[in-house]
Amino acid sequence: MDFLDGKPEIDNTWTLFLDRDGVINVESVGSYITSWSEFDFHDGVLEALRSMNSLFGNIVVVTNQRGVQKGIMSTDALREINNNMKQAVADSGGRIDKVYSCTALLDSDHNRKPNTGMGYQAQQDFPAIDFKKCIMVGNSFSDMEFGKRLSMYTVFLTTKYEPFTLPHDVIDSQFSTLLEFAKSLKLLEMAR
Repeated sequence: MDFLDGKPEIDNTWTLFLDRDGVINVESVGSYITSWSEFDFHDGVLEALRSMNSLFGNIVVVTNQRGVQKGIMSTDALREINNNMKQAVADSGGRIDKVYSCTALLDSDHNRKPNTGMGYQAQQDFPAIDFKKCIMVGNSFSDMEFGKRLSMYTVFLTTKYEPFTLPHDVIDSQFSTLLEFAKSLKLLEMAR
């Protein structure tokens, strides 16, 4: 892997993995987004996804959604939220190729982050995925551990927690928002 200023050199053989709540939309801390009417994109997210559209071969979302098994929301409501999110991103010129949701209650479930099941589901659906050519963007420690367990480059967004001191065992880079991360990629692309 070639690095420029400590960041991987990205091309369309790479896959972008994104957490949903707190990365794409404003997180309801201590609660759940249970309907599309409660879903609000973070400022700049649609612009960020539009700018990264041509850069990555695949863009997928991996999200823990325990609220379904808790009975707080239905599978249909989750599907509607994810479908509407994908459509809104597409309408703005961006792309999300697929959304993987883990609704399991137990942390031991192989699909619940930081466990790696959703990563392997994505690789099964998109066989060109090479985990060493993937970036995981999230705003929780479990997102970062998920990425590292699959040998991904990890990007921590400080939308919920204070920044960590770098270097860090499971965090390669950190930014305040997805848009700031996207801007850094475009700057790297122009520097080549």
